Amino acid sequence: MTLTELARAADLPKSTVHRLLTRLVELDVVEHIDEGYRVSVRLARLASFAPANLMRELALPHMARLHQWFGQTVALGVLRNFDVVVLDQVGSLEWHAERVLVGARVPATSAALGKVLLAWDPRDALETALPRPLPAMTPASITDPAVLLEQLRQVRADNLARQFDETRAGIAGMASAIIIQGEAVGALGLIYPSSTRLHPQAAHALRTTAARLAVEIRDTLAASGHERRWMPGREVGLPGRADAERHEIT
Repeated sequence: MTLTELARAADLPKSTVHRLLTRLVELDVVEHIDEGYRVSVRLARLASFAPANLMRELALPHMARLHQWFGQTVALGVLRNFDVVVLDQVGSLEWHAERVLVGARVPATSAALGKVLLAWDPRDALETALPRPLPAMTPASITDPAVLLEQLRQVRADNLARQFDETRAGIAGMASAIIIQGEAVGALGLIYPSSTRLHPQAAHALRTTAARLAVEIRDTLAASGHERRWMPGREVGLPGRADAERHEIT
């Protein structure tokens, strides 16, 4: 982008933007090229190891396989407080008037992706922090925190969450958490019509895929020298390590 374009986008004087860019060039964050400025190679390489980017890159082949096997939309999500954010999806909800878009935020207490992630938070902390009443997206949404907490107990034991008509009428979901170093860092989910009966092996395939993805992420970080505690998008509590490790493939 040119200096003029950057100044216009930032709604700042050119002199201010030029001063900031000069400093970013010195830090090797931005490169000055003939036609303007661009992100440096160094920053681009670092960004490739950003938690959400890395998870998305490694998840896409697995998501494509799940979509091929079961013919349903496959979504990847992370938590942002009490919302689940869709990082990516394979397949589209062509059968439904309202589509789920990448970047969309949905109350985690209604979505299968959100429920399976909330299930890994400590019960005491979650019980205190949950909004009262819970947001209702449809008449089927759970609004009583006590009912949700009881549901999350089983979700955690199975590492599998389901929802029917809780986010939108006619939409169902099933999700499994991606567990790394004892923490639920994201979730894979199937989104499908509530009237559809999923293949009997869908739940097993989803859990196995999430566990394999967790191993790939962990091994990739270790091989690149970026191994560390890794939580993209988690801002609600810390799940227990012992329970999480049961759902990792080693």
